[in-house]
Amino acid sequence: MPYDKELIAHKLIRWEEYLNHYKLPAWKELPDIGLYMDQVIALLTQYLDFIPVEDQKDKPVTPTTINNYVRLKVMPAPEKRRYYRVHIAYLIMIFTLKQGISIGSLQKLLPPPTGGEEAVAAFYTNYIQQVREIGSFYTAQTRAAVQDILDPGVTDEGAVEKVILQSILQSGLARIMAEKLLHLQDADREAVLAQETIRDSQGCHPLDHSEKET
Repeated sequence: MPYDKELIAHKLIRWEEYLNHYKLPAWKELPDIGLYMDQVIALLTQYLDFIPVEDQKDKPVTPTTINNYVRLKVMPAPEKRRYYRVHIAYLIMIFTLKQGISIGSLQKLLPPPTGGEEAVAAFYTNYIQQVREIGSFYTAQTRAAVQDILDPGVTDEGAVEKVILQSILQSGLARIMAEKLLHLQDADREAVLAQETIRDSQGCHPLDHSEKET
């Protein structure tokens, strides 16, 4: 079934408007009164309402997922079943970042749960600034996509599919780059350079499909 280009344009415009107004709470705006699990779920659902939910039975924020992050030590454990500002900050970052990276890699990126509240506050403050900047970047992309779809002079029936494919490919390449950089955490510099030298000596070229870049 072909896409309704006007409906697609309408959705893209709404997404642009949403990104223009989307703002995660600042560190001091996060509640620090000790919330119970059901209150945390309600709060996160409000903050993360942009995450699509295909099935109401498959909600992105659940007690099970939060408990798993605690068990995996991606975030600190609650204090007497209560979640404070530091917990909420971790959860916001985890649920937004896991849209584009594995939990294992995410664990390398976030401050260690035992690192102290000051480190988490600094990281979170920088994080929400990055969210705003990336939002502006995607706003520009959305605007360009809308123009192509709305332009009556564009007769390409695959315009919508093109936008979808571009989004998927950009997302995939960005994730690969992030994973590569995270793998270099605490890496042995000489070992990495030696491996590159071996590949180069074997005549591997960036366009050679036989090369496995790491």
